[in-house]
Amino acid sequence: MAEVSTQVGGAQAIARAMQVLRGVSRARGDGAGLLALTRDTGLSKPTVHRILAALAAEGMVEQEPVSRRYFLGPECHVLGNVASERFGINRLAAPVVARLAHECGDSAFFSIRRDVFAVCVLREDGDYPLKTHVLLPGDRHPLGVGAGSLAILAALPDDEVDACLQANAALIARRYPHYSVPLIRALVDESRERGYSLNQGLVVPGSWGLGVPLRDEQGQVLGALSIAAVESRMDEERQFQLAKLLSREAQRLLAQASPGGREARARPPVPKPKS
Repeated sequence: MAEVSTQVGGAQAIARAMQVLRGVSRARGDGAGLLALTRDTGLSKPTVHRILAALAAEGMVEQEPVSRRYFLGPECHVLGNVASERFGINRLAAPVVARLAHECGDSAFFSIRRDVFAVCVLREDGDYPLKTHVLLPGDRHPLGVGAGSLAILAALPDDEVDACLQANAALIARRYPHYSVPLIRALVDESRERGYSLNQGLVVPGSWGLGVPLRDEQGQVLGALSIAAVESRMDEERQFQLAKLLSREAQRLLAQASPGGREARARPPVPKPKS
């Protein structure tokens, strides 16, 4: 990392390296090209190339020799396995997300909070032929943007909600044309009243989603389970049925994650039927 640090300096070098590494992770099995990473990160091509070379030297990324595309390297796998010992709920969530996708036929997700963002960790697709590709593992959005992200935000205390929205206000205005801070505040209130979050195609038109938060026994927000489908499969009755399914699976997951597998005392909100 000496060359990168010299070129872009200290903590900024680490932040930029993480930007590039996340860009590679979002490409998943397709790999990421240099030009795409340059565009997605907003960094110059020489800077991205130097960072990739440094990451490759440490085993964090590797370049496929024929396509010249970049993929996550073996060191990421090692570190991920080590981290999974601490973040056990991520491992426990995998069969839950798969079961959700199988039962509903649509796409199911598990997302976690990272500061003022929500990061998609897991995605499974059901057998319904029309898919929504609005959210992929590794994608991150400001808290409040998207169903799972909104579920996490709505589960936080009001002062944290305000702090998150203030921190993300400029980013939301710049990158999410269908969102605004006042709208997200209203969606938080609606989610709390309803018992689940609802995204009515605000990230990608025609792609709807709903989610429920996961809280541990101390009430800390661990993440969210969510389901996304095309708009035609999200009428009010099905929304309520999917919310019940999410709430059930969230309760199961919390029970498995609690000490000794006990049923968690802090449960996800129970969705309320339309009056």
